[in-house]
Amino acid sequence: MSLSPPETPPPLEPSPPSVDDARDMPSAPPAATSRLGLWRHGDFVKLWTASTISLFGSQVSMIAIPAIAIITLKVSPFEAAMLGFFEMLPFILFALPAGVWVDRLRRRPILIAGDVGRAIALGTIPIAFAAGALTIWQLYLVGFATGIMTVFFDVADQSYLPSLLEADQLVEGNSKLQVSVSAAQIGGQGVGGAIIALVTAPFAVLADAISFVASAALIFLIRKPESAIPERPAAVDGGRGPSMRTEIAEGLRYVLGNRYLRHIAASTGMSNLFNSLMFSIFFVYVFRTLELTPLTIGLVGGLANTGFLIGALTAGRFGRRIGVGRAIVLASALAGSFQLLIPLAPESSTAIPFIFVSMFVVSAMVVIYNVNQLSLRQAITPERMQGRMNATMRFIVWGTMPIGIVVGGILGSTIGLHPTLWVGAIGGFFAFVPVLLSPVRSLREIPTEPV
Repeated sequence: MSLSPPETPPPLEPSPPSVDDARDMPSAPPAATSRLGLWRHGDFVKLWTASTISLFGSQVSMIAIPAIAIITLKVSPFEAAMLGFFEMLPFILFALPAGVWVDRLRRRPILIAGDVGRAIALGTIPIAFAAGALTIWQLYLVGFATGIMTVFFDVADQSYLPSLLEADQLVEGNSKLQVSVSAAQIGGQGVGGAIIALVTAPFAVLADAISFVASAALIFLIRKPESAIPERPAAVDGGRGPSMRTEIAEGLRYVLGNRYLRHIAASTGMSNLFNSLMFSIFFVYVFRTLELTPLTIGLVGGLANTGFLIGALTAGRFGRRIGVGRAIVLASALAGSFQLLIPLAPESSTAIPFIFVSMFVVSAMVVIYNVNQLSLRQAITPERMQGRMNATMRFIVWGTMPIGIVVGGILGSTIGLHPTLWVGAIGGFFAFVPVLLSPVRSLREIPTEPV
């Protein structure tokens, strides 16, 4: 439940940045009519279907892997929190280099390789369990490996969409992809809980592995050629291009020097820091303190996440009605406010209504926030900088998450689970302040030129 883009995907980022760049961008597909929009854009539909399938599978693992650690392996709260740490650590270690490579290479092959690699890594879990050899250290290793591939996949994914769509189609495209996130959040967790109850958590992970294989196959079928890879400027020493360090520095300067991007990064990073602190011990809290089963929490989460669908269906309209800047600020503020309901809930099964309402409202606000800020980021960034912009944003906004997870694990083991929820909720409440005090709030529409 972070404010990161779906950065699916969802989990879940351009209009022509300049006149010169616009000349190189493909024209809108004739099939994408105003009435049916992107539903008649064949390649986008393949990408959308791939995203939907893999998102459903990931919802299963989101419940299954913590259940394996907490229920099957009976690890401590700190050890359970470290699952998220190892999964998010690659965003600190590899996000910036990934942005350089995504700007140097075609993006579709990166997406396919990321899906296949994650399927292989996840497939080792049921094999080890069947052999009686599954340990928490293997779960850490799988989380780290899938995290590395997710870094490259997500950066390439957000940079690939502008190759398929025109600038004026980006909000619609991001909204439709968020509908996939919504559907997965609604049905995936309930299905995941049911699969765990039926075949046990280790074997339920196979559903996620299979979903990645199906996603890779669909992305392979996309036929529209990508925009030409921007020519890298030659250096003075023998005509070689700039070094990776130089290109990473350029991406950092671009994001931190942009009056919109740096404030969006600050708000999202702050939200993710405290949300990851809070949710690093969330499953330990609901399984042990509230004594809820994986099936129960899966059903509650699935029903509450209808908020994702509402957010996806209204994000564009919401931004047009009150202005894209105000939509970003208001969505962030409401998400932080309703997060407080979780620590406010009683420590019993009567906490379920509090959890439900919190998840429902936060889910809707996260999608509205993400669709608007993600479309803004894409629209103001030149094509040659898309990979590095997305990677730098990922480095900042997801790089805070391993820190929050470690702190959450330590606090959960020292001051207790419930007080740790309060620390995360109160810190996350103030995450809207950076965008509130920035030029972002005054934006009425998404700019059509790079800023």
